[in-house]
Amino acid sequence: MTAFDVLGDPVRRRLLEHLALGGEISAGGLVALAQEEFTVSQPAVSQHLRVLREGGLVSTRADGRRRLYALEPGPLAEAERWLAELRGFWSQRLDALETELARGRLRHRADGSTDEADTADDTTRRMA
Repeated sequence: MTAFDVLGDPVRRRLLEHLALGGEISAGGLVALAQEEFTVSQPAVSQHLRVLREGGLVSTRADGRRRLYALEPGPLAEAERWLAELRGFWSQRLDALETELARGRLRHRADGSTDEADTADDTTRRMA
């Protein structure tokens, strides 16, 4: 199971957000948070916590009778590396698109035509 498989559920994402902000949180605390925000049952939250454990995104430790959960950054770092590769792919293409749009605006201005913003302003003035 990959981090993305685990992150596909909004309840699990929210549980991870709470752990990222709050450090260690007891199982009971996580159940209460999930029930408050998603109105899910305690057994359902327990299943989500199991998926998070099996996916390696959280670790647990016993503290008396309580089980404390903590975020494990490793699998999230792997997901971030994968996303960074995609960001690089898209940022190059978006930069190229921005360049082409700027060239198009310059061409329109050079031949005496107006750009879309000027046209929209003129239309608005005529309608008023």
